[in-house]
Amino acid sequence: MSLAGEAAVAIWHDIAPEGREEFYAWHGHEHMPERVGIPGFQRGRRYVAIEASLEFFNLYEALSVEVLKGQDYTSRVNAPTPWTLSAVKHFRSVARSICRVAHSSGPAQGGLIATLRYDVPEDAVSAHRDTLQRRLIPDLLAKPGVAGVHVLMADAEASGIATAEQKARGVANAVPRWVLLVEGWSDEPAFVALAKQALSAQALDATGAEGPYSLDLYRHQITRTKTAWSAG
Repeated sequence: MSLAGEAAVAIWHDIAPEGREEFYAWHGHEHMPERVGIPGFQRGRRYVAIEASLEFFNLYEALSVEVLKGQDYTSRVNAPTPWTLSAVKHFRSVARSICRVAHSSGPAQGGLIATLRYDVPEDAVSAHRDTLQRRLIPDLLAKPGVAGVHVLMADAEASGIATAEQKARGVANAVPRWVLLVEGWSDEPAFVALAKQALSAQALDATGAEGPYSLDLYRHQITRTKTAWSAG
C-alpha cells in the first residue's frame, strides 16, 4: 500500500529503561494523536525492534514536505507540552529525517517493516533512482509476503533545524539521507531472512548506493490515523 502522502517524518531511537512506561503512555495517548491532528498529517505508526540497532521506529506520513516545514508543525515542535518535556528526556541515540517520498507502492500495509538507512553520492542519485525503479523495487514486490516498498529522501535543510523538542531531548539528531522501507506480512523469521538477503550490502552497492548501511527489522505496535489530538 502506498504511503498516505508525499512526505514523511522518519524517526529511530532508543529509550532509557526508567522512561519506558512513560514513553508508551505519552506516545500513544498524547504524542501520536497530537501529531496526526496537525493539518496535512495523515497517519502515524510506531514499530519495535525484532533485530535493530535502535529499538523504536516511528513514521509520520504527511501530504507534502511543505506541511512538515509549515507553521502548524513548526509551532508544535517548538512548544512541547509538559508531558512531552518529561517523556523526551528519556530518548537516546535519535536519528530523524524530514523526507520527500521518492517512491511508494505495494498492495497492503504490513505488520513487519525493514528500514534501511544509507547514502548515495550526489553524482549517482539519478542512476540509483533509475536502478531502484527498474530492478530492486520490482524484485522486492515480487517476493512472497512483501506488502509495500517505499523510498524516502531527506530534506537536509528541514531535517537540520534544531527544535525545542530536540533541545529537550538533550541529544543531537543523526539525519539519514536515504531510507528504504520494506513492509511485510509473513512470519517474522521468513521476513527477516528475506530482508537480509534482498537488502544486503552487495545488493545495495549494485544500485550505486553507499554505506555504511543500517538495516533494522521491526514489528508494528500502534497506528493512529487522522483525529483531533485531544481525542487521545
